[in-house]
Amino acid sequence: MSQEFNITVLPGDGIGPEVIREAVKILRIVEAKKNLKLHLTEAPAGGAAYDATGHPLPEATLNTAKEADAVLLGAVGGPKWETLDFALRPERALLGLRSNLGLFANLRPAKIFAPLVEASTLKPDVVEGLDIMVVRELTGGIYFGEPRGVETLADGSRRGINTLVYTDSEIERIAKVAFDVARKRGKNVCSVDKANVLECTGLWREVVTQTHEDYQDITLSHMYVDNCAMQLVRNPKQFDVIVTTNMFGDILSDQASMLTGSIGMLPSASLGGKNAMYEPIHGSAPDIAGKDIANPLAAILSVGMMFKYSLNLEDISVVLEKVVDEVLKQGYRTGDILSKGMKEVGCIAMGDRVAEELEKRLS
Repeated sequence: MSQEFNITVLPGDGIGPEVIREAVKILRIVEAKKNLKLHLTEAPAGGAAYDATGHPLPEATLNTAKEADAVLLGAVGGPKWETLDFALRPERALLGLRSNLGLFANLRPAKIFAPLVEASTLKPDVVEGLDIMVVRELTGGIYFGEPRGVETLADGSRRGINTLVYTDSEIERIAKVAFDVARKRGKNVCSVDKANVLECTGLWREVVTQTHEDYQDITLSHMYVDNCAMQLVRNPKQFDVIVTTNMFGDILSDQASMLTGSIGMLPSASLGGKNAMYEPIHGSAPDIAGKDIANPLAAILSVGMMFKYSLNLEDISVVLEKVVDEVLKQGYRTGDILSKGMKEVGCIAMGDRVAEELEKRLS
């Protein structure tokens, strides 16, 4: 009997529809080869949704996402919508999905594929074999804290306000995710904060330390965020799992992505509710949208994470990583990871190469 799964597909803006198209190719191949039934429902989100409905996260889209086993998102945002009120900007769709679906844990792997060691801006011996998992708290912190906004003072000047706030329960649950992830990896967690300046992250350090008492098989260390940023460039292979706040995780995971050669290579998973959301971390890149030059590998690897964390088919996730590695070994590159002697291909062609190799592996 076939396993059935409902997947909500949100192509979004910019290069989102292009990379998601290639990711859907992979879903369809796995569906056929593994005798699955994948019910894909496409819905608008972000700027595309605003243009169509007047809101970046229409109620119909949110309801479809809530009913799904998993959500696959392309990217949202772009200069076109930057003049909108903050409540209507495309990025509010992301925040709305995360909060309404209870997705409090964002897993962002930074793993370098052997054929791309030379694509990194760091020396090969610094990044070869790199495999870091950044666990980012996703529904708290300064991105959600109140009060927030811009106010006009009595003298006519303006003041901007954002609030960094965490409860001990929010910190404890993300720490548990990090420790559980580390148990299946190198059993090392580095908690990143700014406890010497920010009282809120002083609480973060305290609660993470307390939570660690139930995970004595895991080695825990603490690091200030500025030092972590430096260490990611100086000696990135010292890290196994990094757990940190929403904003720090947003910044550090993008930094870690460039160790691998391109932000176009990194997938992500957002977990916590009854379902989960998967997306490449590269953003909408409107400057290259519609040119068939985007790198679809992060979106394809996000599908791999979906098979692992939501559909309980970890073997497919492993196969997909091997397939991507093989395509890279064959010399195929999109422009963002192109190096001398390699074969430059576009978004569609790269998706086709991965699809062809996957067909062979699953035959």
